[in-house]
Amino acid sequence: MKNKEFTPKFITLIKEGISRKQLTKDVLSGIIVGIVALPLAIAFAIASGVSPEKGLITAIIAGFVISILSGSRVQIGGPTGAFIIIVFGIVQEHGVSGLTIATFMAGFLIIGLGVLKLGNYLKFIPYPLIVGFTSGIAVVIFSTQIKDFLGMDIDNIPADFVEKWLVYFQHLDSINWMAFTIAIGTVLIALYFYRITTKIPGSLVAILLATLLVYFFELPVETIESKFGEIPNKIALPQIPNINFKIIQQLIEPAIAIALLGAIESLLSAVVADGMIGGKHRSNMELVAQGVGNIFSGLFGGIPATGAIARTATNVKNGGRTPIAGIVHAIFLLLIMLLFAPIAKLIPLSCLAGILVVVAYHMSEWRHFKDLLKSNRMDIIVLLTTFFLTVFFDLILAIEIGLILSSFIFMKRMSEATTINNAENLFGAAESNGEKLFEEELPYIPKNTMLYEINGPLFFGASQKFQEFLTDLKQEPKVLILRMRNVPFIDATAVNRLKEFHQKLKSCGTTIIISGANRQVKEELFKSEFYSLIGKNNILDNINQAIERAEKINKE
Repeated sequence: MKNKEFTPKFITLIKEGISRKQLTKDVLSGIIVGIVALPLAIAFAIASGVSPEKGLITAIIAGFVISILSGSRVQIGGPTGAFIIIVFGIVQEHGVSGLTIATFMAGFLIIGLGVLKLGNYLKFIPYPLIVGFTSGIAVVIFSTQIKDFLGMDIDNIPADFVEKWLVYFQHLDSINWMAFTIAIGTVLIALYFYRITTKIPGSLVAILLATLLVYFFELPVETIESKFGEIPNKIALPQIPNINFKIIQQLIEPAIAIALLGAIESLLSAVVADGMIGGKHRSNMELVAQGVGNIFSGLFGGIPATGAIARTATNVKNGGRTPIAGIVHAIFLLLIMLLFAPIAKLIPLSCLAGILVVVAYHMSEWRHFKDLLKSNRMDIIVLLTTFFLTVFFDLILAIEIGLILSSFIFMKRMSEATTINNAENLFGAAESNGEKLFEEELPYIPKNTMLYEINGPLFFGASQKFQEFLTDLKQEPKVLILRMRNVPFIDATAVNRLKEFHQKLKSCGTTIIISGANRQVKEELFKSEFYSLIGKNNILDNINQAIERAEKINKE
């Protein structure tokens, strides 16, 4: 069967054929998703510190490319809330041009992850880490919207979380109550409009109402026009960013952060979509699609894009089942930009702040956060560490520390799962119900022979077990059998410990026999030349052969 791992789902579905009925559903779903994406694209761009049209450009260009190349049937690509704090930080430090280059670089990094087939491994990122930084991002997004939500008159807002809130409290006397009323109304409409209809998103209704009120009643609130001027109703021609080695050095860290976050979120979105439609996405092709989408977004001056979980879910709920829905969503947004950009400039910023507050609420995953606080201590440590680092320091640092901490915790748990037991402690022992703990297949242990059973992986994290084993070995038998039938794998550190172990016992006249090692373990022992040290005739397939070998050595 031909490998389809790097074949876009769109190509596969075109070859299989798409029915006219499904095509109609996809077109309608794409239009609905486009309507949902419109206010979000503008709001995410403004919250990220860039002009509103850059959000639309990203949703159009990246959204179109991602749908064409996606490894998922229903993935909708575009700007998302998760990128806000990363993008804002890059813009503050390197400017919009630096963001464009970082997005461009991140695209190639994501493609690299896909080509190296690392999409199969990103799914193993611990859940507490994901919830920790997602909830942290939600808190940061909420905190960045307070100025516009309350209509405060503040020129410069600090980037630091604590300092930002201190400034808010110092300017409480500058609240614009009209802006605050619009923001509250937006939140209520966005949260509860679904009770009237689910066909039209509440956020769009809120924007239309707020814009009409501001226009007809000339309400004294800040709008997109008063802050950013006109919204262009055209997309500029693509430009290749001017990149040199110095720029790469400056932007490689934020580019890596964009790549990792984009890869993680896109695959999470694809997994959620799989659960909704009963499908199976191609994770590595999905990463390639996301990478190409970000490259094109950078070329057209857009911001980072990834799979948008909320928009993808909207697509599924409205009948979308092929990438045509995503393609239509991008085309629909393009038409809106070309025809209605002059009207969009009248949208009040407090309305967009209200929409982002709702986005932050949905992103917070507070129910999952609360449930994880009831789990084991190690998971709680990862959750809270990632959360507080995201809020008070930096998302990049939070992901790095979270991954390192999760890795150490995993290694500790794995090492605790590895045991080395003396057969004398097991042989003949029985539980209260009479069941033997040691198999009846082992009738006896020959004289001058010791048998140790190793259970669990032998890797560098469990190397201390060998040290303890050597310390506890108070006598040097003529034969030592290491039963390794329950050792799934062994790494270089453990092999080196075995060699040290062998050298120590060899000087005492002890022969080591390896029993029951699986194929992978044997291959590692062979590649490390442990075979030649111990002798191939002392590496045996099962315990009976090992006992026979021990008896033969004793007779010699």
